[in-house]
Amino acid sequence: MLKQLALVSILALAACDASKAPAANEANPDPAAALLTKAASGTPTSVVRLDCGSAEFKDMNGFFSDRPGVYPPGGGKVTDSCYLIRHGNQAMLWDTGLPAATKGKPMEQNGMTASIDRTLVEQLAELGLKPADIEVVGISHMHGDHTGQARDFPQARLIIGKEDFEQSAAKDDPFTAWRGAGKPVTAEDTDVDVFGDGDVVTLFMPGHTPGHHALLVKLKSGDVLLTGDLYHSTIARQKRAVPGFNTSRDQTLASMDRFEALAKTLNAKVVIQHEPNDIGLLPAFPAAAE
Repeated sequence: MLKQLALVSILALAACDASKAPAANEANPDPAAALLTKAASGTPTSVVRLDCGSAEFKDMNGFFSDRPGVYPPGGGKVTDSCYLIRHGNQAMLWDTGLPAATKGKPMEQNGMTASIDRTLVEQLAELGLKPADIEVVGISHMHGDHTGQARDFPQARLIIGKEDFEQSAAKDDPFTAWRGAGKPVTAEDTDVDVFGDGDVVTLFMPGHTPGHHALLVKLKSGDVLLTGDLYHSTIARQKRAVPGFNTSRDQTLASMDRFEALAKTLNAKVVIQHEPNDIGLLPAFPAAAE
């Protein structure tokens, strides 16, 4: 989100460039496409929404759209959501929110004020979990409102887009614990089957960043799609808004096409991670969607 912190073929796994997705009426020979539409494995799986902060903006349209008139004039607020996914006896975090340092000390820059009320570690403790209990940390993309607390889980397997991982290797690198030979990191610009049974799959949706991913979680109650920053709001989804700081407009639009085709095919519940009105689509913390 922040610049500085910053059905057949369309469902194919994104080993191909998303901007070159084949037409929907072409046959797709890739057998891996079946992974996304296969039934859940039966392993108990659940999702808990975690509060990873919020941000207020003085100019929503100026920040979140490269076209005039997409958002109403003036400011607005977005939420920052992370998620605990339990799969059998394994625990995964999807995104790690704003930095813990913004608790009680809001960060202000470029017409934005952002902060958190509770850290991930504090919320996990309420669920009876310690940082060491988290086995997988999935990161939708490299911006700091999604990577801010990753350092608290250095033992976990990191799953992130390859280009985002490579481009994060700088002064304020949130992934230092995963640099070097033999570290538990899966950095791929393709879809990733997290647990090997198709129940939780990161979806390569480039455009917001080069290695951006969304997440598919298959629950007993139905499939859930977490958007990452493919969309920042309901308005963005309705009007296909593309922020001016996205790395590729064409890739973003192609990723939107792929995402919407998948959502329709699966009849999935779509949760826009930054949309305050979507918080209520999942049970309130500490309850879980199952």
